[in-house]
Amino acid sequence: MRSFSKAALATSFCLFFLTGFSFFLGAQTPATSKPEKTVEEAYLQDSLENMIIEEQSKSPTKDMKLLALKYARQAIDGGRKNPSIQKSLEYLALESSSMVIRVGGYGKATNDYPDVRREACLYLGEFPSVEAKDALLKVTLTDQEPMVLAAAISSLGKIGINDNDEVVTTISYIVRRFDILMPDNSLAFEALVAYERIAAKNNGIKDKATLNTIILIAGGNYIAPVKTKAADLLSQLRKYSASGSSSTQAQGAAAASTASGPNK
Repeated sequence: MRSFSKAALATSFCLFFLTGFSFFLGAQTPATSKPEKTVEEAYLQDSLENMIIEEQSKSPTKDMKLLALKYARQAIDGGRKNPSIQKSLEYLALESSSMVIRVGGYGKATNDYPDVRREACLYLGEFPSVEAKDALLKVTLTDQEPMVLAAAISSLGKIGINDNDEVVTTISYIVRRFDILMPDNSLAFEALVAYERIAAKNNGIKDKATLNTIILIAGGNYIAPVKTKAADLLSQLRKYSASGSSSTQAQGAAAASTASGPNK
C-alpha cells in the first residue's frame, strides 16, 4: 500500500510539473512574436529615413538620386509623408536650375538629369501645400525640358491651389511659349488635365488668358486627341459658368424676397 501511495504521489507530481511547464511555454509564446515599435523607435526610424533620402538627393551621382526617389516613393506609399521628404524632392526638382555643376567651371553640366527632375516633380504632387506649389511654379519658369515641365504642370493640377489665378496663368504662359515655335502634344495635354483639375477644385476658371490658351489648343497644330480634350474642357468650363450664374440668380432672388417681407 505504501509503495502504491508513493507511486501515485510521484505520478501526481509529474502531471503537475508537466501542466505547469506547458502553461509556462504558452505564456512565453507571445514574447517570441515581433514586438510593436514604441513612439520613440518609430520617430528615430523616420528621422533616419529622412536623413538618408536627404543625403542621397544631394549626392553628385545619378544612381544615388534615383535611390532617393525610390525611398521617397516608398515613404509616400507607406503614409510617411513629411516636410523633410518634401524638401528633398524640391531640391531634386530644382537642382540644375538653382545650382549647375560643370567640370572645370565650364562645359556641359554634370548634374543635368531631366528624368530625375521629372520624377521629383511628379512626387511633389502628393504634397498638397503652398510650398510644393511654389517649388513647382519655379520649375515651370526655369526648366527647359518639356517632360519636366509637363510633370510639374501635372502636379500643379493635382495640388489644385490657384490663388489669384497664379497657377493657371503660369501654365498658359508655358503652353504659349512652346506653341510659337514647337507645339508639344504631351505638354498641352497635361496642361488641359491640370486646368480640368483646378477648375473642379475652384468652381471653374475665370481667367481670360487661360480660356484663350484652351481655345488656341483646340484649334492649333496638335494631334486630334489633344484638340478634342481642349474642346471638351471648354464645354465643361461653360457649365461651371452656367451653374455659377444660376446660383447667383437664386441667391439674389432669395435676398430680394427676404427684403420685401411677407405679403399682407
